[in-house]
Amino acid sequence: MSASLPRVVALVGPTATGKTALAIAVARACNAEIVNADSRQVFRGLDIGSAKPSRAEQAAAPHHLIDVVDPDEPFDAAEFHRLALRAIDAISARGRRVLVVGGTGLYVKVLRGGLFAGPKRDPALRARLEAEEDADPGILYQRLRGLDPEAAARIHRNDRVRLVRALEVQTLTGRPISELQREHAFARGAVDMKTIGLEIPRAEIYRRIDARCAEMIAAGLVDEVQRLFAAGYSADLSALSSLGYREIGAFVRGLCSLEQAQADMARATRQFAKRQLTWFRNDPDVEWLPPDAAEVSAAAATWWGAGRG
Repeated sequence: MSASLPRVVALVGPTATGKTALAIAVARACNAEIVNADSRQVFRGLDIGSAKPSRAEQAAAPHHLIDVVDPDEPFDAAEFHRLALRAIDAISARGRRVLVVGGTGLYVKVLRGGLFAGPKRDPALRARLEAEEDADPGILYQRLRGLDPEAAARIHRNDRVRLVRALEVQTLTGRPISELQREHAFARGAVDMKTIGLEIPRAEIYRRIDARCAEMIAAGLVDEVQRLFAAGYSADLSALSSLGYREIGAFVRGLCSLEQAQADMARATRQFAKRQLTWFRNDPDVEWLPPDAAEVSAAAATWWGAGRG
């Protein structure tokens, strides 16, 4: 990749691997600013359940792309790509380094390899697909499995945004989105990126997830979900049907006990972490390192330093 492109380090890994604290340590050691690559931390009001960096943590190192849209506003990989590049340009102009941090693999992939744009959105088609899913939950996932098993294997059955987009592309182009993405091959990036994955045993990740779910509830996740509902946000929104918000939302609506909600949340989060790990393990560009601030900072500094003149 061209040496003229900005050099960026991405810190990735499954949820509960300690990316936030480690990223702050690396940023402070290396004169870097952090660009969020977590698909839920972009939403205002989704604080506890998204493990969003606290105000103190955000003050410890500059953060970008946090709290940029309301829960009922659309936000996808294309918007992330646009805003992330804008933030990277501004950070670079200040003479500081860029550290991208998050567990949303697609966001990191499009930033590193460019964006598969596909056809423009079709509001009428999207409305029809949304209505079909409302009438028969799960129908979009089942349809995608029949039309494009490869894409269905990468998209969770509850990820309505990506299901709608995949079926929209299929309908408008007559070709599976997975096929079009392979042709694009994510090979036209605007940054020169080194990707570091945090190497933690899976059993330890699962232990941390169980503890984190309990901590989130103790920290007020139920109250957070109640406030979001009271503000008029629907449980059917993509943001509020994501991990934690979906399960605690069921409790708030009286559909299960808090104990059951916590158990469901922990189980779903472990499953999600497994998918994240599979995604990053299948990425040959990820360099796996232990979650040691000194070692990660040294690797990042070497990469940034290699980009100088």
